[in-house]
This record gives sequence, structure tokens and C-alpha cells, in this order.
Amino acid sequence: MNRAALVAEIRNKKSVLCVGLDTDTNKIPQHLLSEADPVFAFNKAVIDATKDYAVSYKLNTAFYEAQGIKGWESMQKTLEYIPDNIFTIADAKRGDIGNTAEQYAKTFFETYPFDSITVAPYMGEDSVKPFMKFEGKWSIVLGLTSNKGSADFQLQQSGDELLYEKVLKTVAGWGTPENTMFVIGATRTEQLQHVRSLLPDHFFLVPGVGAQGGTVADVCENAMNADAGVLINVSRGVIYAGNGEDFAEKANEAAADYQQQMAAYL
Repeated sequence: MNRAALVAEIRNKKSVLCVGLDTDTNKIPQHLLSEADPVFAFNKAVIDATKDYAVSYKLNTAFYEAQGIKGWESMQKTLEYIPDNIFTIADAKRGDIGNTAEQYAKTFFETYPFDSITVAPYMGEDSVKPFMKFEGKWSIVLGLTSNKGSADFQLQQSGDELLYEKVLKTVAGWGTPENTMFVIGATRTEQLQHVRSLLPDHFFLVPGVGAQGGTVADVCENAMNADAGVLINVSRGVIYAGNGEDFAEKANEAAADYQQQMAAYL
């Protein structure tokens, strides 16, 4: 999906909601465990319930890889079920050099045709650029994350700037706002505005809203640009809004609530 199509979907739905399908078999409603593929049954119901409000779905691949072949099959069925007009993210956080990176890119852009993949930039340019060679695909590069350990490296001084600032500015030069996004944690509200000033045109994938304490208002007021410029990811706050037989209805209500909050800024 190219940028114009993504922006059109955002404008049409008045939403920047990305639903994270971090599907854990220990958390899905018990009545689904008798299904042939409980993970897909859960995902299918959540997609049906939220597709009118979501502009993106993010599949955290760890939750699928942990299930072995069956998990990969669940991921593939889920990806195929997502409507074509909705942006898909493989949250795989891959990062390696040369032909290894190329194989990762083929995995998630060809074998499993996601629109985008999250990428760890620690190994430098030759670990990121192979993902950028695929027409119409996006690299979503870790920039400033919201976990406690981000202070270990990202917030350390590197010359006359912080390391995360160097990463953002350097990686932005490898790609373009048409094929490169950055992960910016919503709980870093004091820095959202600063990051937007560094990268006025790029899209940000923003986790941390909901269970982690970030708010839609903080993100929209500090990080939006003319094209919206953000995808706000909510996982637990939508998919586990209910844990009974009405879980899909609860997911629908949660997604609708988030969309209404976002619509005020669109």
C-alpha cells in the first residue's frame, strides 16, 4: 500500500487506529479453544468487529512463531483475511546484514505479503536498506521506544545529540517519507513534539496508548502532520476488551471509542 492509499483510508474512516493482533492462546476466550484454529478464529472475529474503524492491523510475529508451523499458518490465514484497503504490519523487528536481510524482506513482503515490517537499525545501513528495495513496501524502523530499557542506549548522549536523534536523522536519509516510518512510543509525550520537528513528513507508528498509559490526545496534539502522520497502535485495549462470548462486541465498542477520539483531530 502506498502513502496516498493509506492517507485516503485515514481520511475516509477519520481514524488512525492500528489494532495489534498480539494473539495469546492463554488470553483468548475459553470457548474458542475447541476451534480447529483458535488463533485464527479469534483474529477473524476481531477483524470483523473492528475493520470499520481500523486503518491498520499489526501482527506481532512472536505470538505466531511461538506456535511453530501451526502459528505460521494462523498468521497467513489472518493476513489473507484482512481487507485489501487496510494497511498490514509484520511486527517482526528484524535486523541483519546483506543477503540475510534480503531473505527476511522476502519472507514478509513476498511469502507473507505484508505492507510493512518493523526493523531494528542497530547494525546500520546495510541491515535496513534491503527492506527498502521493495516497491510499495514500508520499513518501520525502531526510533524511540517506550520500554524502561530504552534509557540504556536510546537516551544516551552521542556527540552533541542523543543516540535516538542520530538514528532518526540518519535512517531518514536512507529512505523517504514514502517508504519509511518510525516507531515512537506514546508514553514519551514530552518528546513527541520534538521528534515531529526532526521528521516533519514521516509517518510514526505509535505504541503505548491504552494499557501502557499513553493517550490519543497526547499523540494527536503533538505528533500529527498534514497527512495525519501517525498510526496509533492499540493491542490489549481492543482485542482483550472482553474475555467472554461477547468478546467481539466488546472489541467493536473499544475500537469505535478510539475512532471517535481520533476523529476529533481529523
